[in-house]
Amino acid sequence: MKTSKLNENQEENALKVETLNELHKRIVKSFLDIIILTNLRNQNSPMGGYDVMSFIREEFNTLLSAGTIYGFLYSLERDGLIKGENTGKTKMYMLTEKGKNEIKIILDAKPRILDLIADLFI
Repeated sequence: MKTSKLNENQEENALKVETLNELHKRIVKSFLDIIILTNLRNQNSPMGGYDVMSFIREEFNTLLSAGTIYGFLYSLERDGLIKGENTGKTKMYMLTEKGKNEIKIILDAKPRILDLIADLFI
């Protein structure tokens, strides 16, 4: 009987961990554009796709595919928020003025964004 209850608890804990890990990854992916723009602003120097991927892995303990990272970079570039520059083998990205303005607006709205997220869990 004790073994059965122990196995149930282990399965329940494993499910909780899996659910929280998936939610964590979902949140990182949902805010990836903001994460990239903020990091480019904070670095104040260009970053390549691999640099972004490494930052996400180190800072958020989340491994995203190269396709996901580059897809976001291309989208941000297409929207005029970042500019890519080929430097031989690597394309390096930097914020544009539009990107700087966009991330400033987002960061200024941080309290409203946090309130919105908190409201989701009521």
